Amino acid sequence: MTTSTTAQQAPEDTHAHVDPAAQVADTSAPVTGVPVQTRSERLRSFEPADFGVPTGREVNWKHAPVARLKPLFAAAGANDGVTVEVTAGAEYVGAPLKAGEAPRGEFFVPEDLPAAIAWHGATEALHVRVPREAEVAEPIEIRITGRGADRRADGHLVIEALEHSKATVVLRHSGAAQYAQNVEIIARDGSDLTVVTVQQWNDDAIHAAAHQTRVDRDASVRHIVVSFGGGVVRVNPNLELSGAGSNGEMFGLAFSDSGQHLESQVYLHHKGPETTGDVLYKGALQGASARTVWIGDVLIGPDATGTDSYEANRNLVLTNGARADSIPNLEIQTGDIKGAGHASATGRFDDEQLFYLQARGISEDEARRLVVLGFLSETVQKIGIPALEEELTALIEKELAEGAGPIGAGA
Repeated sequence: MTTSTTAQQAPEDTHAHVDPAAQVADTSAPVTGVPVQTRSERLRSFEPADFGVPTGREVNWKHAPVARLKPLFAAAGANDGVTVEVTAGAEYVGAPLKAGEAPRGEFFVPEDLPAAIAWHGATEALHVRVPREAEVAEPIEIRITGRGADRRADGHLVIEALEHSKATVVLRHSGAAQYAQNVEIIARDGSDLTVVTVQQWNDDAIHAAAHQTRVDRDASVRHIVVSFGGGVVRVNPNLELSGAGSNGEMFGLAFSDSGQHLESQVYLHHKGPETTGDVLYKGALQGASARTVWIGDVLIGPDATGTDSYEANRNLVLTNGARADSIPNLEIQTGDIKGAGHASATGRFDDEQLFYLQARGISEDEARRLVVLGFLSETVQKIGIPALEEELTALIEKELAEGAGPIGAGA
C-alpha cells in the first residue's frame, strides 16, 4: 500500500466536450530516470508516437506476450477485421461519432499504444445513448464478430447513460481477428448502468481493449469482464468515481486453457467524496501453458473523503504448469476514509472441501467439478441477467468437460 498526501489535485470534471486535439500527453511524472510505477502517473496521449513500441520491459507490458500482440502495434489498414451488429436495443443507438464529436473523447484518453492507434483507426464510433430517466428493461446487445485471424480492426464504442436512466449493455465477441478496441462509458448524474463484455473468441484471436468509465454524482456503474476464449485477450478497465456519492463495481471472470493468455489491468480511481467501490476478479486455469494476469490499482484521491473501497483477486489452478500473476495495489492520498483494503490469493483445490463432499457419497471427479463451479459462480451471479448467467454456467461446464483428464489432475 502506498500513502501520499502531496499529489496535485486534478481539476473538476465538467460535461463540456474537450477537443482531443487540444489535449497533450501527461508529463506530470517526475523525470528521474526511474520507470513510472503508479497507474495514475502513466503517460496518456492520443498520439501513438508518444508511446513507442512496447518491448516487454515496461511496467504495463512486462506480464504480456508482446510478440503475440505485435499486430496491434501498427494501424489496421483496411480495418475490415470485424463486423459489428446491434442485435437488441437498436433504438438506443445514435449517429456514429467521429473523433472530436461529443461525447466521444469527453473522458477517454488512450493509456497505451493499441488504444492510441485505435483512436485514430476507428474513424467512426458506435454511440449507445440511454435517454434521460429511461429504464431499459432488456439488455442492449452488440455482437462483434471476427472475420479471420489474419485480419486487423480498430474499434471505438461510446456508451452514454443520461441523467437518472437505467440500462444494461452486453458486448459479445466471437470468431477470430486482430482487434484493438476502445470503449468509453459515461454515467451521468443519478444513472444506473451495467456493462458486460464477454470474450468468447476462437483460439487464434488477439484482442486488446481499453475500457474507460466516468461515474458522475450519485450514479452507479457495474462493469463485468468475462473471458473464455481467445489466444491473447487483454481487457483493461479504468473506472473513475468522479461525482459525490457515486458507486462502482468491477467484476471479472476468466477461464484460461492451455495456450491462452487472459489479462486484465484494473484501475479504480476514487475522485469524489463519499464514493464506494468493489472489485472482485476470479480466474480458473486448466492446461500446462494456461496463463492469467490480473493487476488491480485503486487510487483514493485527496478529495475522496468518506471513501469505502475493496479489491480482491482469487485464482484456482487446476493443472500443473498453469500460471496466474496477481498484483493488487492501493494508493491513499487522504486519511479521512471509511475503509479500504485489498486481497489476492492463488491456489489449488482445498482438500477439506473435497473430503467433505466425498464423505457424503459424491465421487472425486464430481466433487472437483462442484468446487470449481462454486468458486466461479460467485462472480457469475453478480451479473444480474438470468439468461446470461445460465449461459456462462454452461460455458464453465463445457470448459471443465473439455479439460484433459480428471479436473485438477496433477495439481
